[in-house]
Amino acid sequence: MKTCIVIPAYNEARTIGEVIKRIRNLNLDLIIVDDGSLDNTSEVAKIAGATVIKNTSNEGKGSSLIKGFSYALKNNFDAVISMDADGQHHADDISNFIDLAKKSDSGILIGNRMQETKDMPWLRIQTNKTMSWFISSLTRQKIYDSQCGFRLIKREVLEKIKLNTNKYETESEMLVKAARLGFKIESVPIRTIYAEETSQINPFIDTLRFFRFLIKEVWTTKS
Repeated sequence: MKTCIVIPAYNEARTIGEVIKRIRNLNLDLIIVDDGSLDNTSEVAKIAGATVIKNTSNEGKGSSLIKGFSYALKNNFDAVISMDADGQHHADDISNFIDLAKKSDSGILIGNRMQETKDMPWLRIQTNKTMSWFISSLTRQKIYDSQCGFRLIKREVLEKIKLNTNKYETESEMLVKAARLGFKIESVPIRTIYAEETSQINPFIDTLRFFRFLIKEVWTTKS
């Protein structure tokens, strides 16, 4: 299974080099989508050996993911693994996604951090549980950690879904639309590293975007 890694990054010069180094040890193609960073994220990524796609302005995580997916399709990859740029996702878990994908008929494999939450901030735990409940209801599949950005998406899913959002809600949109097309979504236990990273998520604005997306999807379902 020809697989590449796609990582959206915004002002992640401090962490991106080490993230790339760990992944490069696995001999996988790696694409960094620099979302209009104000620091030298792109330069650090190039020196570390990644292919870099650079947005001229900050377009949003969803937009960056879509550009990475487009690159993967054009270059004939069978699957894409998306990860975060801040070092929270452990490179050693990549093989778990790839090994399972080879024998599973699921279209999306999504990381599950909720089995080990002792180091996870309390607010994040509650937010993940609430949003995962809503997404599970819409997809009619049990998704334990719908907000996890560490996931494998097979080519047939990327070829069929059309994503219309461009911020953090894109990851939820992907799950809902894939499920409606009949794709199975499967969870993969992962480790998550919580250190000194600062989340790019705006708790108020991005939560509003998420619920606006949910309302639209519920309305579409009823129509």
